[in-house]
Amino acid sequence: MHASHRLELYPGHAVTQLLFKCVTNCAELRRSAAEGTARAAFIKPETLVDSFQVLVAANKAVHLQKIGKMKTRSLYSEIIFNLSPTNNISEAFRRFGISDADDSVLVVLVTTTDDDVDDDERSRAVADIVERVDGRQVPVAELPTLSDVTQIRKLYKVTPQEEKIGSLLDSVVCKMATKDVM
Repeated sequence: MHASHRLELYPGHAVTQLLFKCVTNCAELRRSAAEGTARAAFIKPETLVDSFQVLVAANKAVHLQKIGKMKTRSLYSEIIFNLSPTNNISEAFRRFGISDADDSVLVVLVTTTDDDVDDDERSRAVADIVERVDGRQVPVAELPTLSDVTQIRKLYKVTPQEEKIGSLLDSVVCKMATKDVM
């Protein structure tokens, strides 16, 4: 039901994604993330094309954490910020973070995998999130069915010419990756 990937540039870190529908406690989840009591990023699935987009944001967040250049206060807020095509932190949270009225959520966890305890740590973190979210867990592969393609095109200002050259995912990831140099 969840998807876990080791980061290629940081093999000591793994990113785990869990997707939930029919969530009834988004307000509580958002509050716990804002207070820093939840060690996870809670993302609005409608703003995502594919889970790869989240892996790119998480990889960049871990990199910035390692070199001490994060623009936000935590790794999880940095993941949400890195999804945004702009450098406005509050706008990134408003657009990509969950709101009280949402009924679906993609949960992102980052765990270290340096030792043999890594599977236990990841299992505990996943179990804690599954217990915390009041909703139905579905396979992460269903993420594209929740995507609002029109909203994503508008959010990232994707032109028809861009989509003729590559996919929507290509355009989105490119804009995420280049926001710091534009």
